[in-house]
Formats: sequence, C-alpha cells, structure tokens
Amino acid sequence: MYTSYPLPRCKPEEQGMTSSSINSFLHAIKEQKLELHSFMVLRHGHVVAEGWWKPYKKDSVHLLNSLSKSFTSTAIGFAVEEGLLTVDDQVIKFFPELSSETYLENMAALKVRHLLSMSTGHDMDTIHQMRQSDNWAKVFFEIPLKHEPGTKFLYNSGASYILSAIVQKVSGQTLLDYLQSRLFKPLGIENYTWESCPKGITAGGFGLSIRTEDIAKFGQLYLQKGKWNGQNILPAEWIEQATQMHVVNGDDECSDWAQGYGFQFWRCRYGAYRGDGAFGQFCVILPEQNAVVVTTAGEMDMQAVLDLVWQFLLPGMNTEASLVVEERCSQLEELEIESSLGKHVSPKGESISSKLYLVEENLLGIRAISFEFSSDECTFTLRDDQKVQTVTCGIGKWCEGELFISGKLVKISANGSWINSSRFIMTLCMVELPFSDTLTCHFVGESVQVSTSRNVWVTPFSNAALLPTLTGSATDDRDMWLGRSGRRN
Repeated sequence: MYTSYPLPRCKPEEQGMTSSSINSFLHAIKEQKLELHSFMVLRHGHVVAEGWWKPYKKDSVHLLNSLSKSFTSTAIGFAVEEGLLTVDDQVIKFFPELSSETYLENMAALKVRHLLSMSTGHDMDTIHQMRQSDNWAKVFFEIPLKHEPGTKFLYNSGASYILSAIVQKVSGQTLLDYLQSRLFKPLGIENYTWESCPKGITAGGFGLSIRTEDIAKFGQLYLQKGKWNGQNILPAEWIEQATQMHVVNGDDECSDWAQGYGFQFWRCRYGAYRGDGAFGQFCVILPEQNAVVVTTAGEMDMQAVLDLVWQFLLPGMNTEASLVVEERCSQLEELEIESSLGKHVSPKGESISSKLYLVEENLLGIRAISFEFSSDECTFTLRDDQKVQTVTCGIGKWCEGELFISGKLVKISANGSWINSSRFIMTLCMVELPFSDTLTCHFVGESVQVSTSRNVWVTPFSNAALLPTLTGSATDDRDMWLGRSGRRN
C-alpha cells in the first residue's frame, strides 16, 4: 500500500485567479443545462476550485472513455525512455505470430508513431470489428490500409489497443501493471481499474476508471514537464513530443477538434492541449496559464463545455486576481444533477403499492414490475425468470444501490418525484460511469407504462437505456404469482 498524496488546496485569489470567473462558469453550466459530474481547476499546482454534482462524489472513480488514450501514450513514453522501442519501429515486428505474407504486405509501412498520431491509413475505426473477435490484434492487421500511413487523420481506438499490446510484448506486463510502478504509485493514484480484451490485454483506447483528482495529478505531471515531488518521472522530451501537433485534423478555427492531433493528445485553442474522453471527460492543460482544468461528465455537447472554459475560466487566470476583492465560490456547495422536480406524494401512491404489474414481452425478458411507495422512497422491483432486482429511489433525496446492467454490476444513485398525480419520474445515475437514465412511469387505471431515456447517445462502448419501454397490467393474484421467493411458482 502507498499513500494517496492529495494536491494542495487554496483560495483562487491566492494563485492569481478570480472566484468570480469560477462562479460565472458554474452559472453558465447550469443555465445551459450541461451535465457535468465533477470539475477541478489547478493553478500553479494548487487546487483552487473543485466540485461534484450530487450524487457524484469526490472519492468515487469515473470511467474516462478515450481520455484513457493519453495514459496509453504515457506508457509508450516510458517504454521509449527505457529503450524497449522507438516510435519509428515497424508495428508488425512486435507480432511475429501474425507475420504472414498477407499481413506484412498490408502493414509494412505502419510505424508506432502512426498508431500514436491516429494516422494509420485506415478509413474506419477498427475497434468495432476487433471487439467482435477474441483476437483483437489479428483483426486489426486484417483490415486493409486505404491510405499511406502518416498522411491522413482518422480517430481509431484500435490503434490505441495495439499500442497497449506492444507495451505488453516488450515489457512482459500488461499496460495497467506497467504503469502501476511508473505512474500510478509515484502520483498516489489508487483503486483504478482498466478494461481488457478477451486475451487479458489492457484495452488502451478506453476503459480506465480513476478519480477526478487523479486526472488532475496526471495533467499537473504533464504541465510540470514530467517532474513530480522533485523527481523526474517522465522525460520532458516525451511530453514535448506527445503534445505537439503531428497530424492535421481539420481547419475549423472555432473547433477544439480541429487544432491538430499529437500522440494520443488533442491540441486545443489558446495554446492548450488535452486528454479527451467521450461525453465530457477532459484533462485540459494550459501551459501559458500554468493551469489544469478537469471535468467528468455525461454530456453530448462537449464543445459547449470547452467553450465555457475559454469564456469564463481562462480570463479569470489572466487578471491580477490578488488585487481583486475575494468572492466566495458559493455555488460549489450547491451542485446537483438536474433531476425531476415535482411533488413528493401522489394520491395514487398507496393503491399502486399494492399492485404487481405483469408486463408485455420485451427484449430483456422482464416478467413483472412493482412499486412500493413510502413518504420518502420508492422501491422499484424488476422480476424476470432468473432474478429479482430492486432499485431504491429517494423522493427528495438520493439513494444508493447496485444493478446488473448489460451483465455488469453497476453502482447507481436514484431519486424521483411525481410531476402530476399519475406520472412518477425516476433519475438513475450510474455514478462511476457517464450514463444516467430517466424512467417515466405513467399510471392509468390498472396499467402502467415505463419509458426510459438515456442522457447521451448510444456508442459501441455504451449500451442502450437501462430498460426498453415496459407496458404492464395489474394482476389480481399478486401473492400467488410472487410466491415466497419473489418468483412465479
């Protein structure tokens, strides 16, 4: 075990930043209804602002999605420093078991630097096909290159996976284990997890889960050119190389996705660069301001989040803040995910609590649902032929629990309220993931319909909403149907 070294804290004005800029940023996030889960601002190595939107918590990990790629790039930096490889090595040489004539012909020109800079020459993200096999590397090498490597940018999570596989080839350790002693331990990053492929190789391009402060430490390490607590952890030369532009990715001067791409890092406007994961997982490094901005989120409009960083936080770092009257960052104590706002009680609650609803045939095989209302909670129960799952939904509060979702046990926090006498809405936040689901339960007579929507679109790495639309009718033989075990006899 080792100590999780916390970053130093102080007031914004003590590090030359205005509290008013932070308050304005938070106000704009609320006004635009952007779903942030946490944020942290570092200036001169000090945390000057931090916040978590309830029910998300400081000590909980959060899935980083493609922000994981920047950690994979860091592992390559260590491997280069240790002489295990170079960025100009031919990729296929690390996979002698796949070095058939066909693979060699297809991949001869592909180098490690092309994997790093997302310029492999593919015309599609290879990861979608790779995930359909138990041998991801083999599938990657089978997909033809349509362009000369190094000439065309195409975002490709499959390339990041191959980088992870190369690290494992040259070090004899998984990428996760390789980074443990070199990065995670020195920075005091603990309780992390990282998804792997069927062969046990770390996914590389996605799947890392760590805390908000851990992301901030990673950004601060890069800002400090690889130095940490007076020691050189990562070569400054690698950081310089990894964060400069290696390939053009667009020409829209207003887009932070068109400022060039480095080695698994995006270039930003205003001289900044970032690690970036779907739905608003950001680690933005601002060298000119000696600052780091971190967010976790469940937000589709990622550009809107960055726009508010540039509009409010950036100017707050460019003033003589120490001469400005200090303003309390009051909004940091009031952050909460927007959920259903309505009444806590419905006249139908008591009668609904006595019913079991048998539901129509659906994709998940759910057979029955029920609701038990008390003064401050709703217990929502799902029954299929194998199991019974229960969600405790707080009314006027958040209640924690767990659910099996897509075969995985997921931590959730739920609350809800009545928006009218017959419609109850539940918000279920998957507190270690970017996802949250809104369940609208409409009660009419002896029937109920439960419809579900998710906060962000479905991607190859996220499943559809928790539930399909369920339509059910109350049964008169509730006790007989349930039996002692909660399942039909």
